[in-house]
Amino acid sequence: QVQLVESGGGLVQAGGSLRLSCTASGSIFSINVMAWYRQAPGKQRELVASITTSGSTNYADSVKGRFTISRDNAKNTVYLQMNSLKPEDTGVYYCNAAGYEFLPGGLAKNFDSWGQGTQVTVSS
Repeated sequence: QVQLVESGGGLVQAGGSLRLSCTASGSIFSINVMAWYRQAPGKQRELVASITTSGSTNYADSVKGRFTISRDNAKNTVYLQMNSLKPEDTGVYYCNAAGYEFLPGGLAKNFDSWGQGTQVTVSS
């Protein structure tokens, strides 16, 4: 079972920066896509940014030019650098990873795992 552990959330003033990290562990064969989602109070979870193994990225329009997603494939880690933070960026940020994990006997199966979430609060 692939597990994700996030870190880096906290409280910051508007205009400030935070960097989130998320590391995957377990019997990982490959991770195709790693992504960050967020959920604000009373709202649905939304995609913030995603990145493929080859480095192709995708961003929500609301964070383009302010957030940067990156990954270290050797460490199975994804990062989210958040600059020029706004109060509307407040929420719980979740890491997601999808790929393939090893099974006993040399087989593999796909996985889609979520982290436990880290709180980001931006004060005005």
